[in-house]
Amino acid sequence: MNDKRRTTVERIAGAQLASMNGTMGDALGQSNRQRVVWLGLLAMPLLFPVALPGMASAVGALSLLIAFGVLVGQPVPLPGWLARREMNGRARALLERMLGRVVNVIALWGRPRLLPLSDRPARVLNGMMLSAAGLSMMVPVPIISFDNVLPALAIVLMSWGLRLRDGLMLLGGYLVTLAAAASVMLLWWGGASAAADLMSMIGLAPAQ
Repeated sequence: MNDKRRTTVERIAGAQLASMNGTMGDALGQSNRQRVVWLGLLAMPLLFPVALPGMASAVGALSLLIAFGVLVGQPVPLPGWLARREMNGRARALLERMLGRVVNVIALWGRPRLLPLSDRPARVLNGMMLSAAGLSMMVPVPIISFDNVLPALAIVLMSWGLRLRDGLMLLGGYLVTLAAAASVMLLWWGGASAAADLMSMIGLAPAQ
């Protein structure tokens, strides 16, 4: 059974990578099923310290776009400037290196279960959670940290959970999304407190 699941995941991911030779519009396709796989693939490198500069913002924006498509139940047209853009060769090479790792994990755990969480009635919840993960990734934090790891993990879990109809994976994605949002708020609070203390120390603001 595990070999069968691995073959399925390899086929899905391989078909996505094979479409990277054209434009972003060609690669992302016209269906939400195809787009959520792309979202999961593009978020994978952000789980490791090998991501390209600016990749987090791009994945976060794409997450919001796809989340809106999930909410309304149909794909949202890509902006013309994005649809016409050629796929980056470095991004393709990075994804190919990451593919073996994600296939092993997804094939081990991913399977259809808790199906109501991936049915159409749950699309509002899934769209909102994807949006929250995307926003958590895009919001800059005032402290240097690994702030992209949690939202990237949430996006990977929810994207593959939707594609494989794995409700348990979706539940994991929801929990990680909540943790990501909380961590962003905590980092902002910590950064603001540190900045206020520093200003007090150098006499630019009165101590509280």
